[in-house]
Amino acid sequence: MSEETITLYEAIGGDRAVRALTSRFYELMDTLPEAANCRAVHPPSLEGSQEKFYEYLTGYLGGPQLYIEKRGHPRLRSRHFVAAIGPKERDEWLLCFRRAMDETIENEKLRAIIWEPVERLAFHMQNRE
Repeated sequence: MSEETITLYEAIGGDRAVRALTSRFYELMDTLPEAANCRAVHPPSLEGSQEKFYEYLTGYLGGPQLYIEKRGHPRLRSRHFVAAIGPKERDEWLLCFRRAMDETIENEKLRAIIWEPVERLAFHMQNRE
């Protein structure tokens, strides 16, 4: 008997789910008053940021490596150094991501699997005290 292993990308619903997650994430960031500091470090239009995050998250979750194919290695920390990311910005980003995940990924266990490394990544991205 063999069991087929699937990626998180497949488990949450593939492209449709990642699009929904990233779309909701940026909607929340753009509209929640409690995400104002995080929103402020982004450009006036979130369109480019949303597309890059969708590409990155697709590969991060085990789907096609869209970001790497288009832009090379993510180098996330160095690419984000232009933005002042302190504890407020980090926590607001995490708030938006958590809510977007809760609203778009039905399975609680899958959300928990995704959350831990994403939370660690957010702390790693902080570049100001």
